[in-house]
Amino acid sequence: MSGNAAPYYKQNRLKQLRAFCTTARCGSISKAADKLFLSQPSVSLQIQALERELDTTLFERRGPSIRLTPEGRTLLEISLPLVQGIDSLTDTFTERSGNLEQGELNIAAGESTILYILPDAIKRYSARFPGIRIKLHNVTGRDGMEMLRSDDADFAIGSMLEIPDDIHYHPIFQFNPVLITPRDHPLSRLENVTLEDIGPHGLILPPRHLSTWRMVDVVFHQHNIPYTVTLEAGGWEVIKKYVEIGMGVSIVTDICLTGDEKLVSVPLDRYFPTRSYGAVIRKGKYLSIAARTFLEMMDPDFAETRGRRGRARISAAE
Repeated sequence: MSGNAAPYYKQNRLKQLRAFCTTARCGSISKAADKLFLSQPSVSLQIQALERELDTTLFERRGPSIRLTPEGRTLLEISLPLVQGIDSLTDTFTERSGNLEQGELNIAAGESTILYILPDAIKRYSARFPGIRIKLHNVTGRDGMEMLRSDDADFAIGSMLEIPDDIHYHPIFQFNPVLITPRDHPLSRLENVTLEDIGPHGLILPPRHLSTWRMVDVVFHQHNIPYTVTLEAGGWEVIKKYVEIGMGVSIVTDICLTGDEKLVSVPLDRYFPTRSYGAVIRKGKYLSIAARTFLEMMDPDFAETRGRRGRARISAAE
């Protein structure tokens, strides 16, 4: 090895590790290349150089899909905190300096959250910290999880029924389930609406892959009551509009009701659980001071809860 080889490796090792970590997190070289603003061959070459230096194979390659080898998982565990520490150096310095005059905040959220929950919080936050750029990403379900896992979003705000092992969910708001009908609908005149009453009427629901559909399906099946979905539509505003014009009825959370709709709402809390909306964060995620401050403004208990989790991890390690 020549005298200039060591400095060369040191100079390029961060790029190689960043390419490796990003590919491991994205699960795809092409997605990693897009995220790093590099070509696919460039990312592949950096990973191959790292494999040659370590004399190991980091990924199992099966066509377009890749999977970490045991050695790859070990390297990811070692290198990810190092890469994230370097990449978040500016935020860390800003945090230590107590400076919130500049920075960026990426929030993933569905349409209902963006429309009904976030406006007041974002308005207050922007007024207090005008130098922080806020980016709202209108995503839900799998797309939202992908953004969290690839660190394209600092956190998400939404509702979760099933929480993956690599995700932490911190509930903040509670909303009640209701049936909404047109004002002249037969169900609007019943004093106590049952699932048996709702079953014969066509339901308008969000797309099948979202949690609302799954919740409705589980409850009706638990009571052995058949139901039909006559219209699948994305977004509570769209659903409310089609209920208003008599296309069907729907089961929603009262987060989306302003009181100005031409609708009748009927409580369904005896059948459906109260829905929570809150912060969705990848476990182990470094939260910048901008992100933590936003969440603490939404819920003053967020800092204390996060602190308890941190102390619990330390105790478990001890």
